[in-house]
Amino acid sequence: MGTRRDFLRMAGLGAALLGLSQKVSLAERSAEKPNIVFFLADDLGFNDVGYRGSAIKTPNIDRLAAAGTRLDQFYVQPVCSPTRSSLMTGRYPMRYGLQVGVVRPWARHGLPLAERTLAQALKQAGYTTAICGKWHLGHLDKRYLPTSRGFDHQYGHYNGALDYFTHIRDKGLDWNRDDEPLVEEGYTTNLIADESVRLIERHDVSRPLFLYVPFNAPHSPFQAPQSYLDIYKHIRARNKRVFAAMVTCMDDAIGRIVSTLEKRGMKRNTLIFFCSDNGGVGNVADNGPLRGQKGQLYEGGIRVPAIAVWPGVLKAGAPVREPLHMVDMYPTLLKLAGADLKQGLPLDGKDIWPTIARGKLSPHEEILLNVTPYNGAIRRGNWKLIHNGKLRANYTGDKPREDTYELFNLADDPYEKNDLSKKNPEKLRELRVRLKSYAEEAAPAKIPPNRMPEDFKIPRAWGHPD
Repeated sequence: MGTRRDFLRMAGLGAALLGLSQKVSLAERSAEKPNIVFFLADDLGFNDVGYRGSAIKTPNIDRLAAAGTRLDQFYVQPVCSPTRSSLMTGRYPMRYGLQVGVVRPWARHGLPLAERTLAQALKQAGYTTAICGKWHLGHLDKRYLPTSRGFDHQYGHYNGALDYFTHIRDKGLDWNRDDEPLVEEGYTTNLIADESVRLIERHDVSRPLFLYVPFNAPHSPFQAPQSYLDIYKHIRARNKRVFAAMVTCMDDAIGRIVSTLEKRGMKRNTLIFFCSDNGGVGNVADNGPLRGQKGQLYEGGIRVPAIAVWPGVLKAGAPVREPLHMVDMYPTLLKLAGADLKQGLPLDGKDIWPTIARGKLSPHEEILLNVTPYNGAIRRGNWKLIHNGKLRANYTGDKPREDTYELFNLADDPYEKNDLSKKNPEKLRELRVRLKSYAEEAAPAKIPPNRMPEDFKIPRAWGHPD
């Protein structure tokens, strides 16, 4: 009997060890696929965060900067939709016609359906995928909406510049859950945080999570809850006061989401990324000491605050001063997730994890900052060329102007004060040739009118025409 009991005891121990081994194996597999939480601010200036010296209170973003890696030369596109498409595809917007302007509510286009999205690739790799916030990549029909582009869950709005309290854009409701219209009260920033918190609290931790949180703050219209306005009573200029309140409200939202990750025990295996979609608007935001603002190809329009945080993996407080671009996030995140990088359309983005995590040099020989029918910019090493081309008065409202080229050495002149084009004709010629080659590869730009056409019928809900 004793021998049989010993045998059963050993068998039970073996089964327990096997179960433990299977659990460890599952944990190891899960650890190989980190959760990914991607925060994207809207029109936040380069210096509008506390860790860069701003008087605007951003303690939660500052904590991320202290706990993670700061990407000090991180580039995006000069306006909203092109940056979002860069993240979703790993390809420059000029490849598919989104290099000019944004996708307007009345636009008859969006991110082309042939493009494979980051969400689709991560979903194929086993991730639960969700977007809470601003899409801005098209709502022509259901095929263009987030739940048709790889997201298991959608919450928020399709367009920019909606009312923060009523969720109305141009008399049409722009608030949705799982791509169906939703009438709901509340300030958008807080609602986005509420939904993100709910998703994390209910998430099945046996699967990795990709949570994309593109806030509409602090984009206009300038609106904020009174409790946040009260913090900045001392700021006399109305829009600047509201802008500061909007940023602090967004910061609190980020803090709530990160805190929920921690409460669920998910933070240790979560890569958190934060950045803005473009530079800030000059009359309210602070892009200093960089030159320029949103919509421009000077550094202030396309270089943004960016932070990557992964506890125990990325060195706390370490700066990365290598030039990187939003298109790089697509292949970098897919590689970390163990996702398949094979696809029919070639990538412009590079795997920048060695640069972020191990201090390696940028994998880019050059970065296309943008190229459109009327302007462009490219960075090659420390040299940057800006082309301010002929403007079409009927599109921009500006007076037509002739082609001009400016050349800067960002190592010596990071604030783009000294045009070296006349002193360095060979370098000017070299970069002009490179920029021209991209222009020749570009798809025709899809440019909707800036104003709603008079014959356009406003739907009751954007994305759901009557």
